[in-house]
Amino acid sequence: MNIFQEGNPQDIAQVLAAKDYRVALQQKIFQKYHDTTLVDINLNIPGPIKNNQYLIELFNYGIKQLEKEWQDKNYNYRLVKALNIDAGCENFYILQESSKKVKLSTISFEENSSVGRLFDADVLVKGRPAISRKELNYASRRCYLCDRPAKECARSRRHSVLEMQKYISSLYTKYVNK
Repeated sequence: MNIFQEGNPQDIAQVLAAKDYRVALQQKIFQKYHDTTLVDINLNIPGPIKNNQYLIELFNYGIKQLEKEWQDKNYNYRLVKALNIDAGCENFYILQESSKKVKLSTISFEENSSVGRLFDADVLVKGRPAISRKELNYASRRCYLCDRPAKECARSRRHSVLEMQKYISSLYTKYVNK
């Protein structure tokens, strides 16, 4: 099954516009919720199709896993904004936990959840850049195809979009559309 047969293709200008909107939304959230930790989470999807019914289901499947992890840890979290646009699904959460604890939970989710490697969770505190894995002495994100550093594979275009889409489609089939 190929889950990338439908959807509205996004060009680079549309992807960049969505990124600008994301930053503005983060600032707006911080204006309302000053002293909180913000998690901005979305799917990391290669190629021009960033959203469709299958990717929405995959996103929701992973989000349920992340929220369960937070519930199990008794984290006080609240979804303040959910986006479902052609550029992809994205959730914005505020948490009353320390940014370090939250980042550790998102790293755990990204590395241990069945679909976590597909997600990109930025953990932010007002007035500073996103908290990095490096700050917490964690290795950089790994490629979901070959386990090399993901940025290295992306920069060198080691894997084709089709290869990555096949992998994502297989995760959908294995976990979401059983």
